[in-house]
Amino acid sequence: MERFCKRNKRDPIDDGNINVPTNLNESDNSPNFALLLPQELILKIFSELDIQSLTNAAMTCGKWNDLIEDDDFLWRDHCLTTLAVCERELQRDQANGFSWKTILVKNYKKSNLKQAWLNGHYSNIRSADELLDKSMCEMNADAWGEILEAELQR
Repeated sequence: MERFCKRNKRDPIDDGNINVPTNLNESDNSPNFALLLPQELILKIFSELDIQSLTNAAMTCGKWNDLIEDDDFLWRDHCLTTLAVCERELQRDQANGFSWKTILVKNYKKSNLKQAWLNGHYSNIRSADELLDKSMCEMNADAWGEILEAELQR
């Protein structure tokens, strides 16, 4: 006996599994909330997303990409999370007039790596070969100085 999902009477439930259509394409008549809601509300929704989700949303469709790429403020809060770790880099990039998204792209990986060093994740490395599996990136002398100070205090 075929049952139907309560949310969508057209989606049959077969043995407890919902049959999700696999061919979502341009001809799908699903409403796009980016076309239905006011832009301020859409941007508020996008502002609640984490970095990965925001990036994925930007790749969903052209309209979403335009909204996300054109609103630099969406990237500001994410960029400020790296401020605690990469304060000098962020201030320098901001003084040079870079957008929040550009600043985030430039400093996100560096801030994660620097935070891992400061937290002692690499304190017991015995040789450079042990670092080969780790994701490394370029850091300036100030960042290495902070890391060295943290290691000396351990």
